[in-house]
Amino acid sequence: MSKPKPEKERVLKKPLKKIVTKTISEKDINGFFDENEIDFLQANVSLEVMDFLRESLKERLAGKEIKRGKTEDFIKQALKEVLLEVVSQKGKGFEQVIKESKKHGKPACFVFLGFNGSGKTTTIAKAAHYMLSKGFKPVLAAGDTFRAASIEQLEHHGEKLGIKVIKHQYGSDSAAVVFDAKKFAESKGYDAVLADTAGRAHTDKNLMEELSKVVRVNKPDMKILVLDSLTGNDAVEQARTFDSFVGVDAVILTKTDVDEKGGSILSVCYAIKKPVLFLGTGQDYEDFESFEPKKFVNRLLEE
Repeated sequence: MSKPKPEKERVLKKPLKKIVTKTISEKDINGFFDENEIDFLQANVSLEVMDFLRESLKERLAGKEIKRGKTEDFIKQALKEVLLEVVSQKGKGFEQVIKESKKHGKPACFVFLGFNGSGKTTTIAKAAHYMLSKGFKPVLAAGDTFRAASIEQLEHHGEKLGIKVIKHQYGSDSAAVVFDAKKFAESKGYDAVLADTAGRAHTDKNLMEELSKVVRVNKPDMKILVLDSLTGNDAVEQARTFDSFVGVDAVILTKTDVDEKGGSILSVCYAIKKPVLFLGTGQDYEDFESFEPKKFVNRLLEE
């Protein structure tokens, strides 16, 4: 029969635990954010998102015991998980939408929305190039009948890519242009219609009414918002405005090769809870990367 361990040896275990472990407090989490707040703001992460992240980590971590000296690592790992949840919004990709439409014997209709200067028309060309590379046959619809030279710009891309462009006169009804493009694509066996739209200021009521009509008449399979990542927090306001008027299904952010960290991606995902499909990373048609949430979060946290 073994002898009981001395009482002295047993009572030492509790103090020892206090020495090697620590309970995370809200003060620890506040300290972490106070220390890193400027870096996040410089990366275009909005204050609203900062507050959300801070509160989320308090809910998840406050009161948990960890090894001493590991507080920052523990908080950073939890932050990474929250960031991934924010940017990993569920949604369909181009291929899935096109294949689903083909099952119903019709071309998929993609309507591109966005403010002037966001790179919308170039993004449409990149999307068309991407679809061609996947074996699909797209047609372009010159639905921006307001901006000078917008139709010629889209035709230029169409010529370079060998893609048909459906157009009307400037000042024409944008909804009618997209409608005609859909009819053409269906009659000729095309797989997809990529429609450009006007991009006046997102505060322009007439523009929003016009876009609402385009959507109401044509019932697109996907409404894609194109945002300039360099506009910072204004991208969030644009996203909310377009989403409230016409409903956004997915987002593409441009100029991310210039926007070093791309915190506006995080802010937009948080604001409208819609997936980011692609990132524009340059001027060439090939500069069009599928968005990878893990890669983005690692870059944001410099891992």
